Amino acid sequence: MTLEDSVSKELKWWAVPGQFLRQELLPVLTNLRLAIALLLLIAIFSSTGTVIEQGQSPGFYQANYPEHPALFGFLTWKVIQLVGLDHVYRTWWFLALLILFGTSLTACSFTRQLPALKAAQRWKYYEEPRQFQKLALSAELDTGSLDSLNQILQKHRYKIFPDQEKENLLYARKGIVGRIGPIIVHIGIVAILLGGIWGAMTGFMAQEMVASGDTFQVRNIVDAGPLAAAQVPKDWAVRVNRFWIDYTPSGSINQFYSDMSVLNNQGKEVDHKKIFVNEPLRYHGVTFYQTDWGIAAVRVQFNNSPVFQLPMAQLNTNGNGRIWGTWVPTKPDLSEGVSLLAKDLQGMVLIYDATGKLVDTVRAGMFTEVNGVKLKILDVIGSTGLQIKADPGIPIVYSGFGLLMLGVVMSYFSHSQIWALQKGDRLYVGGKTNRAQVAFEQEVLEILDRLSSQPKAEEKETATEV
Repeated sequence: MTLEDSVSKELKWWAVPGQFLRQELLPVLTNLRLAIALLLLIAIFSSTGTVIEQGQSPGFYQANYPEHPALFGFLTWKVIQLVGLDHVYRTWWFLALLILFGTSLTACSFTRQLPALKAAQRWKYYEEPRQFQKLALSAELDTGSLDSLNQILQKHRYKIFPDQEKENLLYARKGIVGRIGPIIVHIGIVAILLGGIWGAMTGFMAQEMVASGDTFQVRNIVDAGPLAAAQVPKDWAVRVNRFWIDYTPSGSINQFYSDMSVLNNQGKEVDHKKIFVNEPLRYHGVTFYQTDWGIAAVRVQFNNSPVFQLPMAQLNTNGNGRIWGTWVPTKPDLSEGVSLLAKDLQGMVLIYDATGKLVDTVRAGMFTEVNGVKLKILDVIGSTGLQIKADPGIPIVYSGFGLLMLGVVMSYFSHSQIWALQKGDRLYVGGKTNRAQVAFEQEVLEILDRLSSQPKAEEKETATEV
């Protein structure tokens, strides 16, 4: 074997992957049916992630998706956790679908959209009358000239490209932006997919229940991507200065609020905001949403004793409303006591004795006497339920949506082309467009009418001068 044959064989071996990519893989990736199927699968699983609660505890799914009876005959908590439907947007198979769909769009852009744009930017002049017969619209006139056609086309916002060598040839076009639109749409969709993948890999979601007046750092993370550690706040904390609820005259909740401060490592306030539903606090890429509320504690005083703050726990009512309760001793040896119950932050506290009998109903700031002790209810302290999220992919997703909308608008522009040839006293005009055929026909007819009427006007002016 000669050296030339060896080099040729080696080059052929290295060309195999590229040949396989061009001949086998690219036709599959750029297949429209594949793109539609991937988009449909992404939509289905995205809706599944919307219907099935995400990031909840195993106990939640066991309680709401039991094995007997199984939802739809197959959907149980085991299936949900096995497949990953409790965190759909971070599963390997959902991310693989996004990557495959993005790869398909990218391949389509490079193999179809970009070549189509390059082809639209190239043209040749028509030098023979028979060439105009291939166009969708064409006409042969015995009046008019290239100069007058040039002026008319400019008024219709066409860009003119006259032949520099032959003065009897003309090419004009407009709406080339319509050819760029589909490429911008693809770029926007790919950006959305990249933002979603980046957010799934680096974002996290946490939930905190914080009593009014407490300071906390994000700890209770319920869902996080594999690269989310850098997003979790470590050098700053948040203090809930005050939590309160506005009630309607009928006693139902109108809105609940949290007055919050962001503190640095030295305890200095660096940001401050009052949040409520749909008005979160955002700081360094982390967003705090007001989502829930509770009762954290009750402050009481016995006779002239110091003030005691007793924690309250939510009681199991089997779905019959929300009630919080605590037990208060009325003797130093803890042999006797009463139970305090509260259902909201309006200051009403119910007092029950050891036998479960209602002793009294007291509002905050009032006192009552139980077991020979003067018991004063000073305040009922609420707690705010916060949902905390960080998603670094959101700016990328928003940018992608912006590009997508821009590309859709650009795609509505028709790419219209017109050719003209002046041969003797005959003027040949023809054109074509990629969409809005009827509007283009009307435009061409208007141009031809003006071409036909313009020489007559010139003749009339000459007759007037004579």
